[in-house]
Amino acid sequence: MAQFETVRDVKQLNGLALAYIGDAVYEVYVRRHLLAMGSVRPHELHRRAVCYVSARAQAKVILALLDEGALTAEEQAIVRRGRNAKSGTIPKNTDVQTYRHSTAFEALIGYHFLQDNGRRVEELISRSFAIIEREERALE
Repeated sequence: MAQFETVRDVKQLNGLALAYIGDAVYEVYVRRHLLAMGSVRPHELHRRAVCYVSARAQAKVILALLDEGALTAEEQAIVRRGRNAKSGTIPKNTDVQTYRHSTAFEALIGYHFLQDNGRRVEELISRSFAIIEREERALE
């Protein structure tokens, strides 16, 4: 895999900057996951991806991780920073609270990615997939 430039002062980045990179990282993992599951048609890939990357899904993931006590104190601080970040934009397809929780999840992923904590990124994303897929099965 390509080597990335080091981002200095990751701990000083604001929540939106962390969410910016976290969103991209999570999207790549979702796409890889869907391809590994055997999805190949573009329309189906997009439809299935929305189940993982929507603000609603990501908000449910972060709330579940918090409820399970799966996050360290440091991670909880990153989540708060992401959740409390003021974006200046109004979400189109969701309420503000859901949007903020989604941003918190993306900030957490971005933080670990920029800290080169690949193992933790993988663990959090794997748990997020399990949470989302468990809920999908419950709805069937």
